[in-house]
Amino acid sequence: MKKIIALVVGIAFVFGTAGFAVAQAPAPATKAEDKKMGDDKKASADKMAADKKAAADKMAADKKAAADKKAADKKAAADKMAADKKAAADKKTADKKTAADKMADDKKTAADKKTGDKK
Repeated sequence: MKKIIALVVGIAFVFGTAGFAVAQAPAPATKAEDKKMGDDKKASADKMAADKKAAADKMAADKKAAADKKAADKKAAADKMAADKKAAADKKTADKKTAADKMADDKKTAADKKTGDKK
């Protein structure tokens, strides 16, 4: 009889301990909650990928804009240099023409004066 009581008390002890352990453990997540958690992780990963892509796109756009500005500045400098060179050549040509016209006028004046002195 003592053995039967000891067996019943032992079984009660095992069930009580198991019940206490089950009560302390968190309830398992349902399939809907599992899916929601998976979606959250997926959404977070997608958001990170989108943010990374946006940052890369912005950096590429900034780099292209800088390259375009550099090319435009280089072209503007070349155009200005060409315009300055043309202006200098035009001025030199005009100066030569003015000098030639003045020399022709001086020769004509001198010839007229000589002719006037002979009369």
